[in-house]
Amino acid sequence: MKINDLKDKNLILFEAISGSRSFGLATENSDTDIRGVYYLPKEEFFGLNYIPQISNETNDIMYYEIGRFIELLQKNNPNILEVLASPEDCILQKNPLMDLLKPEYFLSRLCKDTFAGYAISQIKKAKGLNKKILNPVEKERKSILDFCFILQNHGSVPLKKWLSGTGRIQEKCGLVNIDSTKGMLAVFYDESETSGYKGIIRDGEANQVSVSSIPKEEKPVAYLFCNLDAYSTYCKVYREYWKWVSERNEDRYNVNQQHGQNYDSKNMMHTIRLLQSCEQIFKTGSLQIRVENRDELLDIKAGNQPYEEVMRKAEGLIESIDYYHGISTLPDFPDLEKTTKILVEIREKLYSQAEQP
Repeated sequence: MKINDLKDKNLILFEAISGSRSFGLATENSDTDIRGVYYLPKEEFFGLNYIPQISNETNDIMYYEIGRFIELLQKNNPNILEVLASPEDCILQKNPLMDLLKPEYFLSRLCKDTFAGYAISQIKKAKGLNKKILNPVEKERKSILDFCFILQNHGSVPLKKWLSGTGRIQEKCGLVNIDSTKGMLAVFYDESETSGYKGIIRDGEANQVSVSSIPKEEKPVAYLFCNLDAYSTYCKVYREYWKWVSERNEDRYNVNQQHGQNYDSKNMMHTIRLLQSCEQIFKTGSLQIRVENRDELLDIKAGNQPYEEVMRKAEGLIESIDYYHGISTLPDFPDLEKTTKILVEIREKLYSQAEQP
């Protein structure tokens, strides 16, 4: 079943403009997102063709089956609660049965986890993004040789520098672990390559150094320290950075680079908005998604506020949420029995209407 099928069969119960346009944050370049609710014909609902949601390829138009919609409301999903709280001027169509679903039936203390918890995860993401922007990782990947050092006098020199300075090559080296130490090895050298030394690493993809069998009479030419912990950390950072590069939205990244604040400004605008919504829920017991501080939020989106200032706003909102959550009279969880009965009532009326001649 596709979106056109929902319309052709008159299965849509609710449809509204969502996202930035419903929040009052749209600009001339904003997309128009649509969210809605539908129901399945009786035979499909009771059969094997239950479809919980339907969307277009870009997911900017998405409809939820009424059962899935109420299930997500019961979980205090922020996106779904915001759809239910859509401003009147954003509602495109609405079946009278949808009036049975009121936001206050679902708002609960659980919103702290779903609204603020998600926002905090986005703050952490923004901090990670800030770190990535400020600390780019070279595309040419380092090898474990870059994390090896030769002990010399009272200090150390990088292994590669030592090899270059002494005219040696790593393939002719042999390593032996030094007992009761971590990462310390004795270095032997076989100029003739007749001793079968394995080299310091087998190849450029090696994740650890190699050890060799060394004749007892051989004398070490140096002592080496391999910082395997630092190498493991580097590999993790390298993977995460280049995965981020491959997946990032280049248009948004270029905007972030242009405003020079070194954070994903659009993401942080929505994070602040989400925290404000959470604060409102516990202060007033209601959810109004049309923002009252459009200029301030768009200023954040434009990158006109320093990263540190935006973070201070977020931290202040989190403190306020903690306070109002502590004195809130909202229930711990939505009334599952009551809201499930509403779902059953909606289905019964829809199917009885469909059966009437």
